[in-house]
Amino acid sequence: MDSMGMLSLIFLVLLQSPASFSLTVSTSKAKVVVHENTDAVLSCQFKTEKETNPRIEWKKKGKDITFVYFDGKFSGSFAGRAKIEGATVTLHAVTQKDSGLYRCEVSAPADHTNLGEINVTLNVLVPPHTPSCEVPSSVLSGAGVELHCKDKLSVPPPTYIWYKDNKALSTTHTTDTSFSMDTDKGTLKFKSVSKADSGQYRCEASNSVGAPKSCVAHHMKVMEYQLSMTTLIAGAVGLFLLIVMCCLGVCLCHRRGCCNKKEQKGRSTNSYNPPPPPTRNPKNYKHTQSFMI
Repeated sequence: MDSMGMLSLIFLVLLQSPASFSLTVSTSKAKVVVHENTDAVLSCQFKTEKETNPRIEWKKKGKDITFVYFDGKFSGSFAGRAKIEGATVTLHAVTQKDSGLYRCEVSAPADHTNLGEINVTLNVLVPPHTPSCEVPSSVLSGAGVELHCKDKLSVPPPTYIWYKDNKALSTTHTTDTSFSMDTDKGTLKFKSVSKADSGQYRCEASNSVGAPKSCVAHHMKVMEYQLSMTTLIAGAVGLFLLIVMCCLGVCLCHRRGCCNKKEQKGRSTNSYNPPPPPTRNPKNYKHTQSFMI
């Protein structure tokens, strides 16, 4: 037998082998990315050897494994908002809570390989939400101040830009600017504020999914608190004189013995206890003198 005949014989044997027709499970898209409130298609295809009625299950993996499709019907939060065609599942109006890892399982008891599975990852994108902004209403001139901005719901996480009086502030810190901005964390830091930093501040969050959102502007007032040199000197002199007068008072008290007398009086009062008056017993009482009437 020539080499061509040998190859043909091997090919025929492989085709007739049961393993070549065993259960296979696959997906056309292992990673699905969709926008919030749209439909998500979780693809799952299978081929069986002999089984004509395979069992199909979908599960979502997280801290706990939850059933999506089991025993011919959808369960939990997926009931009423999903459909299945073959083994492919379509979820309607998905939200961020639907993001996660899903697993398609196909059981074919009559096949040589009776269990197959495939994983599909779903990532739901969420446009920016109105961020929360923390802006102090008033600060003292020369103080360090930090403004905060946060949007916890957007996917992917947004970037932030701060505005003062509806004008975007520079995102790069230079020697001419009195602040520094972190566009990832949403912070605006002033090392030392001045009167010129007073104004209306608001923050804007943006990502690639939807239109940017901004918080309501908050007014920050920088107050000047100045002390004249005369006031400082007068205060220092007054404090010094008060300390000197207290010291003189204590010294005079000790010289005149006022403090010692008070201490001795206190001690004598505390230490001296007069004895109780003597008591007389009527039985032992004797007349020492008689009286004439």
